[in-house]
Amino acid sequence: MRQETAKTKPLYSLAEITTYFLKLGTWGFGGPVALVGYMQRDLVAQKGWLTEDEYKEGLALAQLAPGPLAAQLGIYIGFVHYGLLGATLTGLAFVLPSFIMVVLLGMAYQLYGGLAWMQAVFYGVGAAVIGIISMSAYKLTVKSISKFEVTAIKSKWLLWVFYILGMVITVITEKEEILLFIGCGIIYMVVKAPPKWIKRPSTLSSGILLSTSFWHYDSKTLQEIGWFFAKAGAFVFGSGLAIVPFLHSGVVKEFGWLTETQFVDAVAVAMITPGPVVITVGFIGYLVAGFPGACVAALATFLPCYLFTIALAPSFKRIAKNISIKAFVEGITAAVIGALVGSVVVIAARSIKDIPTALIAIAAIIALIYIKKLQEPYIIAVAAILGLLIKFI
Repeated sequence: MRQETAKTKPLYSLAEITTYFLKLGTWGFGGPVALVGYMQRDLVAQKGWLTEDEYKEGLALAQLAPGPLAAQLGIYIGFVHYGLLGATLTGLAFVLPSFIMVVLLGMAYQLYGGLAWMQAVFYGVGAAVIGIISMSAYKLTVKSISKFEVTAIKSKWLLWVFYILGMVITVITEKEEILLFIGCGIIYMVVKAPPKWIKRPSTLSSGILLSTSFWHYDSKTLQEIGWFFAKAGAFVFGSGLAIVPFLHSGVVKEFGWLTETQFVDAVAVAMITPGPVVITVGFIGYLVAGFPGACVAALATFLPCYLFTIALAPSFKRIAKNISIKAFVEGITAAVIGALVGSVVVIAARSIKDIPTALIAIAAIIALIYIKKLQEPYIIAVAAILGLLIKFI
């Protein structure tokens, strides 16, 4: 990151970069990959506000540290020239529009969720979401582990073991084991790039030492929401959809805050709103504990991402070269993506209720494969119409 001096002032003001992220959070559809692409196109290629190196540094940090990819990159970009204040404002501007939208959708969902037409809409939408998540899981697998080719699988065989382990355990237990993810990260780090403190046991000790019911809520529930979503936010690497298995295991299985159908609907809400996919936590929080629950869930989820970014950004060039840290993240990522695939299997088993929902899910996958620039909100809209037609005609 370049240091600012009197001679090298940024080409944009704090107000301009904040306004940009407010607009991106309002109109930016397409998920994390699309959003980071918009940032490169707008801020590097068109406006020239950032250098290519600054953008790449931010993208590398967003991929290396836990946190939803697009939100973390936005926070880093704010930090580049305007430090802590810039990171705070860009992060808030990016998340706030979609947060307001999901709260409003949560209010509508509570008011009209029992009506036949709303149930029909989510009948189709829920099936389409299964297809969308399945396709996203495939893309994440190819991008983060390897292609489905013999030579590639052989070279990354240990990551595939972690991937399959995460998937199988999730399907069997129907919950996610954070200790499994951490264990996979540690094993891969030790095997691929053991850090110096492992090679030199004498330094181990010092290394460790450094190491509409709008206002209806219950204080204990808010505490549970805060702690649960903070853990979820701390273990999301790359795509925001990686948070789905964490949310499903806690929200549906552990706490019983939502039913399977409500959970799929919550993921659908994230698909039809702009900004980061992870903002579905605001919708879930609202259904559980009203507006306070939405605020606590969103804050707890994005706070780890924010803290990691501002903590790592000043010394990131040195950290990024540490191959042990990279190996640790790769191991965790493989297990997390496997868990995402497992959660898709678990959720699909309950959401694909009949032949029409199965066909809608398959159609969503085929559309994403063959229509390259098709965005998820269009699929959701078509699925909603199909749901209405199937139920009422």
